[in-house]
Amino acid sequence: MDIAPATARAELTFRDATEDDVPALVRLVESAYRGDASRAGWTTEADILQGQRTDADGVRALLAAPSGKVLVAERDGGPVACCQLEHRGAAAYFGMFAVRPELQGAGLGKVIIAEAERTAREDWGVDEMHMTVISVREELIAWYERRGYCRTGELTPFPYGDERFGVPQRDDLVFELLVKELRSAGSSGAGRVPRTSQAVNRPARRISG
Repeated sequence: MDIAPATARAELTFRDATEDDVPALVRLVESAYRGDASRAGWTTEADILQGQRTDADGVRALLAAPSGKVLVAERDGGPVACCQLEHRGAAAYFGMFAVRPELQGAGLGKVIIAEAERTAREDWGVDEMHMTVISVREELIAWYERRGYCRTGELTPFPYGDERFGVPQRDDLVFELLVKELRSAGSSGAGRVPRTSQAVNRPARRISG
């Protein structure tokens, strides 16, 4: 899944999402995980879950969380990927990770997750990144393991019956916690440049492949 021309990772712009981004973020997340369109990429959950992956209310709740943010990756002025970050004490939680299906396998995922880890370290000084993944998603878990995440064996139930999270097509779905230790270049964050979490004051950051 990681092999693709470097041109596919060409110039990305990162910024914090705002209320105006909600419709586009819902479309992006749904396209990456649900329905036949998601099968253009490899992260699809269409075989194990039907129904929605998120909705406008769910995304607005993430944007309104005082301890979190949603990062948007743009190319040519349009969103191509996103992820949620939430500050949880000494760790940050990584979620709602989505890349446009037709761009998956082009190395974008590695760039987005690296930016998320950098943001969590610099903004919050956290030591670890946490995420939960449906345990039957072995291919996806293996991808995260190649990025340095470790399976913990700590499981939480899937919310069966709550269609805000989809309609399960099998009865063995659980979430597993994955953890990665974040090692910063500095010894204890000395010299870290503070960054505002307000999108209107935070300049977009460009990354060229």
